[in-house]
Amino acid sequence: MSKVHFLNVTIDSLTMDEAVVVADELVKKRRCSFIVTPNVDHLVLLESNQELRDAYDRADLVLADGMPIVWLSKYYGEKIKEKISGSDFLPRLCEMAAQRGYKMFFLGAAPGVAEKAAEKMRQRYEGLQIVGSFSPDIGFEDSPDKISQVKSLIKAANPDILVVAFGCPKQELFINKYKDELNIPVCMGVGASFDFVAGIKKRAPKWMSNHGLEWFYRMWQEPGRMFKRYVLRDWRFLKLLWKYRKQK
Repeated sequence: MSKVHFLNVTIDSLTMDEAVVVADELVKKRRCSFIVTPNVDHLVLLESNQELRDAYDRADLVLADGMPIVWLSKYYGEKIKEKISGSDFLPRLCEMAAQRGYKMFFLGAAPGVAEKAAEKMRQRYEGLQIVGSFSPDIGFEDSPDKISQVKSLIKAANPDILVVAFGCPKQELFINKYKDELNIPVCMGVGASFDFVAGIKKRAPKWMSNHGLEWFYRMWQEPGRMFKRYVLRDWRFLKLLWKYRKQK
């Protein structure tokens, strides 16, 4: 795989089809692999969050989730082939799992959302085995008993692929901490993807996503929460571009 060092992360430069093939290979190897999809917000968080950097350092597949990363990569080294967001990759992962007979587990999102997303995916891909879905309580990660409950549910289901929708950095930290104990071939964080699949939230139109405007659409949908992320926090991305300019 071609790897591109962009700012504070090393990204695998792949097309969507190539990424699906790699994910399939990771399942077959059965080595507790970890897939991450960095976007601009992730890069900002990586700069100051050592636990998140540690998680990223252990990732086996790093896919660029954001047109700004793809566009700007050529100015900092080699151009990344394609934007591969978690929300776009999840359906392809489900399609591959259905074809190969792999079992999946959906973890996260609001109560009932993971179950609804699982049912939507089963309807879309014939033969897809989603062997479990669970939405833990907010703050469950601070309760040993609730953590134990989540781990027991996953272990009992024995999936080949665990998909976690807690948002960054919570999902990456959870996977990094427990993936080896859970002994799952592939784990991946997908942010708000269950909400999109279940129809709870709408994704930006394709033309907006292709032009790097998905953030604007999400801020229009959830102005209070997304303003804090995209405006109050992610302006620091400009500082990263300046800090790592010597890569150019």
